[in-house]
Amino acid sequence: MEAELQQPLLPKKRGRKPKPKPKEEEQSKSAKESSGRRSHSDAADEKYIQWKSLVPVLYDWLTNHNLVWPSLSCRWGPQLEQSTYKNRQRLYISEQTDGSVPNTLIIATCDVVKPRVTAAEHISQYNEEAWSPFIKKYKTIIHPGEVNRIQELHLSPKIVATHTDSPDVLIWDVESQPNRHAVYGTTPSCPDLVLTGHQDNAEFALAMSPAEPFVLSGGKDKTVVLWSIQDHITASATGPTTKNSMGSGGSIIKQTSGESSVGPSIGPRGIYVGHEDTVEDVAFCPSSAEEFCSVGDDACLILWDARVGTSLAIKVVKAHNADLHCVDWNPHDSNLILTGSTDNSIHMFDRRNLTSNGVESPVYKFEGHKAAVLCVQWSPDESSVFGSSAKGGLLNIWDYEKVGKKTEHETKSSAPEGLFFQHAGHRDKVVDFHWDAYDPWTMVSVYDDCDTTGGGGTLQIWRMSDLIYRPEDDVLAELEKFKAHVLECSKA
Repeated sequence: MEAELQQPLLPKKRGRKPKPKPKEEEQSKSAKESSGRRSHSDAADEKYIQWKSLVPVLYDWLTNHNLVWPSLSCRWGPQLEQSTYKNRQRLYISEQTDGSVPNTLIIATCDVVKPRVTAAEHISQYNEEAWSPFIKKYKTIIHPGEVNRIQELHLSPKIVATHTDSPDVLIWDVESQPNRHAVYGTTPSCPDLVLTGHQDNAEFALAMSPAEPFVLSGGKDKTVVLWSIQDHITASATGPTTKNSMGSGGSIIKQTSGESSVGPSIGPRGIYVGHEDTVEDVAFCPSSAEEFCSVGDDACLILWDARVGTSLAIKVVKAHNADLHCVDWNPHDSNLILTGSTDNSIHMFDRRNLTSNGVESPVYKFEGHKAAVLCVQWSPDESSVFGSSAKGGLLNIWDYEKVGKKTEHETKSSAPEGLFFQHAGHRDKVVDFHWDAYDPWTMVSVYDDCDTTGGGGTLQIWRMSDLIYRPEDDVLAELEKFKAHVLECSKA
């Protein structure tokens, strides 16, 4: 990435998205304000140093990638190569600049080290100010505005959708898009498809169906909008479009005749009205592209069914006591839905227990964060496991099956029930993270460090030690073997 100067950033009112601050404003700060920032930074540093000392014990693999600019979204893409000790995989990263250079969508490759390959001493010696040797930029797309959210099309992972500060959703074929150089004044790249239908900015609420080429969005106009890009998808030059043939060669976005500065566009399949404030997040049901849910600043969770029209199916009037930031639908159990809120909690709902226009109680409330929850995601591998990130800088890993269960080896703990791991490697709010579907328990996460260092942001890829999540009996048996081996070596 280009070695641009790191510009100080100022977070928005809600603290979800940082905004650039002119350099001269930062230079005019008083000594008193600077002292206050240092005090806050000292506390964060102490916490970070404590966490870092435990890295060799807690992690099987950890790599840190310093970013010139803050990133608001990160996503894993398809696996590209497999080898003995590592696999190469696509990685999508956004860059939010201060205007001195364009905003960009970065297409990168990442060498994902396989479990139990990295030595503990190597994990603990990473340089948090350096770029990771495992991550390499492949292509840069000049994005027309900030990249607030990235989602990949599951049926053809080289197709991604992005949200920016506009009513439109932009669709990109990352393989056919030209590689661009991000310099001041460069014209934006032309999206392969533009999805229209919102009447106001749609910034964060974005999802793509795992079952069909459907796209879902929510915005400040209080609506949820659904598109099907089926008419714009082809297989390769020969054969009909099928789920298995998508992306099997060539561009899967139909090319239009002539050149356009904005790209072809399509309107929505349906517009869904039911929220009374900004829609902050949306999610598809994993088993049906026509069932989906949405959450918003009205504290409501709404379930929709496109098969019966645009009227809402179920509305949970008060899913939380404050704004809802995020929602995710369990890919293994289509009855379970997670929501995260500015009330610092995560709620798990069972849709079988929900009634239309009711005030419902969740199956369980997870209350381990001390700041607004910004993102929740179910694990693609374990049906009861999910992650949550918050403004407070922690990324928590939960297992709802552990709620109410204690083993004979556990000691009394003050940790919230269900919480079994905390990733504390980020110094500030964790704005996004994503589980790796190809490598279980491997995650990518990003945060902006504008409040603590005045810099850009940091991306981390990490995998906790398998001794943490494996069955207890297996772990104890392995540790017993290791103990016996150590004792035998000491006698030699």
